[in-house]
Amino acid sequence: MYLNCKSWFSLRYGTIRTDELVSVAKAHGITSLALTNINATTDAWMFVQECMQQDIKPVLGLECRNGTAFRYILLAQDMEGWMAINRFLSRHLQTGEPYPDRAPYLPSTFVIYAWGAFPLTSLAAHELMGVRPRELNRLFRTDTRQHAGKLVILQPLSFQNEESQRLHRVLRAVDNNLLISQLPPEEVAGTDECFIPPFQLLEHFKEFPHIVRNTLRVMEECQLHFTFGQHLNKKRFTHSRDGDRQLLRDLAYEGMEYRYGMGNAEAKQRIDKELLIVDQQDFNAYFLITWDIVRYARHRDFFHVGRGSGANSIIAYCLGITNVDPIALDLYFERFLNPHRTSPPDFDIDFSWRDRDEIFDYIFRKYTSEHTALLGTVATFQTNAIVRELGKVYGLPKGEIDKILENPYQVKLGEDSTHLRIIRYGRMLDRFPNHLSIHAGGVLISEAPIHQYCATHMPPKGLSTAQLDMHLAEAIGLHKFDILSQRGLGHIRDTLDIIKENRGVEIDIHDVKTFMEDTRVRDALRNVQTIGCFYIESPAMRQLLRKLRCDDYITLVAASSIIRPGVAQAGMMRQYVLNFHRPEEVEYLHPIMKTLLGETYGVMVYQEDVIKVAHHYANLDLADADTLRRAMAGKYRGQQNFEKIKNLFFDNCEKLGRPRAVSEEVWRQIASFANFSFSKAHSASFAVESYQSLYLKTYFPAEFMVAVINNFGGFYNRELYFRELRKTGARIHPPCVNQSDYLTNIKGNDVHVGFIHVEKLEQSWMESVLEERRMNGRFAGMEDFVNRTQPGAAQLEILVRIGAFHFTKETKKNLLWKSAALLRKETLDPARPGLFQEPSRNWALPALSYHEHEDAFDEIELLGFPLSSPFDVLQHDQRAYTPVAELENHLGQNVTMLGNLVTLKHVYTSKQEPMCFGTFLDRNGDFLDTVHFPDSLRRYPFQKSGFYILEGKVIEEFGVYSLDVFRMRKIGYFEGKAKETGTAGVQLRSA
Repeated sequence: MYLNCKSWFSLRYGTIRTDELVSVAKAHGITSLALTNINATTDAWMFVQECMQQDIKPVLGLECRNGTAFRYILLAQDMEGWMAINRFLSRHLQTGEPYPDRAPYLPSTFVIYAWGAFPLTSLAAHELMGVRPRELNRLFRTDTRQHAGKLVILQPLSFQNEESQRLHRVLRAVDNNLLISQLPPEEVAGTDECFIPPFQLLEHFKEFPHIVRNTLRVMEECQLHFTFGQHLNKKRFTHSRDGDRQLLRDLAYEGMEYRYGMGNAEAKQRIDKELLIVDQQDFNAYFLITWDIVRYARHRDFFHVGRGSGANSIIAYCLGITNVDPIALDLYFERFLNPHRTSPPDFDIDFSWRDRDEIFDYIFRKYTSEHTALLGTVATFQTNAIVRELGKVYGLPKGEIDKILENPYQVKLGEDSTHLRIIRYGRMLDRFPNHLSIHAGGVLISEAPIHQYCATHMPPKGLSTAQLDMHLAEAIGLHKFDILSQRGLGHIRDTLDIIKENRGVEIDIHDVKTFMEDTRVRDALRNVQTIGCFYIESPAMRQLLRKLRCDDYITLVAASSIIRPGVAQAGMMRQYVLNFHRPEEVEYLHPIMKTLLGETYGVMVYQEDVIKVAHHYANLDLADADTLRRAMAGKYRGQQNFEKIKNLFFDNCEKLGRPRAVSEEVWRQIASFANFSFSKAHSASFAVESYQSLYLKTYFPAEFMVAVINNFGGFYNRELYFRELRKTGARIHPPCVNQSDYLTNIKGNDVHVGFIHVEKLEQSWMESVLEERRMNGRFAGMEDFVNRTQPGAAQLEILVRIGAFHFTKETKKNLLWKSAALLRKETLDPARPGLFQEPSRNWALPALSYHEHEDAFDEIELLGFPLSSPFDVLQHDQRAYTPVAELENHLGQNVTMLGNLVTLKHVYTSKQEPMCFGTFLDRNGDFLDTVHFPDSLRRYPFQKSGFYILEGKVIEEFGVYSLDVFRMRKIGYFEGKAKETGTAGVQLRSA
């Protein structure tokens, strides 16, 4: 009888959680229930799952509305009807066309109109009229028995109770951006749209049993047959399973010859083993589609990196999906796919952010938009956003909202009642669904049309997007392909293009083994010359690499894993470094553990270590070992199977004669580590990309840094990357109207800063300037520039001040005088024919004063930093400060240093006190790492970027020197000369 139930996925309208809706129905003995959200099918399969678990028959449908205007309810009689509903909704969402007043015929679908929408006699066989309890008094003039087959009970359910009704009003006000007092009645649900128990609903309709019977009939005719856990992805890449099997085998052997040579028996044995499992699980097409995507990328010269657990597969390596050799790294395929694993394989394919859209376009063209969609997700309300929205709803001024945000949810009883309402409803809305969004890179490619499972909408990205999140997609058997974008790949791809253009050199970026063995690359890694390189440029990573004296692939793979927050916070990173430096002191629990974990000095570093230990120490089957890993990581729900594997672990240990106490400690270590472990395959993929970046930086440093700058992605800000570019010996020039492009360019050894970096310079106008230069040649001077581009006064002034007319050899002040006259002349004679130009005038100007630092301060204002070293601009005696290069000579001593702040990392101590790690540059361009413990940070807080005089004690750990700061102060560019004070070097003022 409940044909019109809305969950909280009727966004900014419904208030009932999906599971709560089903639980309420179960508690009242309801055996059939329909979910009909407003213009959305987002949680349909979640609802079906919940109903199946509660022995309730689910009915899926849709409430169609044009804005606030109710049109009709659609109910799916079967899966065909559900697909028809999804198609109908998707057309409405993607085109923006309103629903027609009368629903078109949709196969296997019931349509329910509101009472009185149309004459009963005009309804088709599949059309019904809904009667709400409050509308029963309208039936006395109608012979309802004559139309019994057309009438059903329609009791909308939008909220649970009075409190939820008030929350519903709040949501409607937020959705309409109105004060709650201004909400018009048509924007909110009626007060009767709450849950009515079955006996009360029957009591309302006791005079109309035929309507009750017809309602039950309609629900009975809705039979949705669906089995969870199927493989719903596109099943075949060729035309048959045998064709897929053979093609995958042929490609794998072809790739094996390239990767290993035909005589490698170990590679062949592993390929055969993997092919068998892939075929048993019917994932041949999944591999082939991924290969096809990568093949297209290579055809278009798009650089990619395959990572995730897919790097455990030798087939993926041979197909070129990944560049990680699973044999060399002893990676287990069972971590990726095994007969006991019900979840899908997982390939993460990273592309440059500039290339990914074309990859999406190819996928949608190749596999058709009818079977393809981007994976959706649901964005939820977040604390600060909730408070701001509720503050607006209740009419609070911005200042008052800001005050609440200073300490959210800490308003005391007895204070402002409006504040209390904001806190109460804010807590209720926390993590509430807010709006539909797009998954970071998931793509669904289904065998049946995508609308068989969900509706699709069209976000600004312009590609059909599923109203399904990744969890529901996986639950029903749709396994996503992750097509991700990454700035690091943009660095590599653009570097290759720039090198080819600037040096005429082409590089095989996939020749990673050569990069790993290259002496200069190893030296660069050991000396952490890694700024701009993917994953190995942050201060923490650079320190770790120094501590490990890292110059090889295996160590870099380990570093990429132990730097992860979970591993580091658990103390495993420090233990690894300690054991690395004292391998002879490592105590292994059992001799076999030394064999298994010798590479990582007795420390579990990777998820694969869990599988390795369970397999070799306890003789667990590899598939069971991976099930154990997943269970301990909270990714496995079969508690009964988990207990079975745990018992098997200890039984096997006993049979093998392992000491019970040792086995229990091994079990404890596995359990404590599995929660935050990181896949070795993932770390290996990261390390491959790190080597590719590092090779390019080592041999083509200037081109590499230009690519980093042009991709606007990395750990640091662009100022540091320009500093690093200067270190390469490149000559950096300010933007120039004759030499610069919109992005930064390099020609030979000369780099011209791109106009994109200039503050307040209008992009569209600047691009028209560059097009004019391309079509008609360089500009002869400022007058020629003004005549050809018609700049506004403000834009021309910006170009003059940034040095864009430096080629004229005139000072900026002279040029500013000229620009004013030229623009005034343009204003007086805007229609002057361009064919007959007046000769240029020789402007007689007085000698104008010029200070050497004026250019630097123009650059600071317009670029955010000077192109010369900031230390060259600083008017301060810098001779007395200790440079970074001399720190090892002052270990344990107090020194005073001068640093330009690069970045900060704020953390909390075990006592939850704030402290900080700083990174600075000294005058020589060397990095200085600092530690600011709570007392020091409290007395001398940071004041944004700039120069700091730092006094502290030199400390060292595993060859890495840093400064434990106990006093500091910030100075400006014109601080003046410091007073020398003996060994301290500089007199520090109180901060």
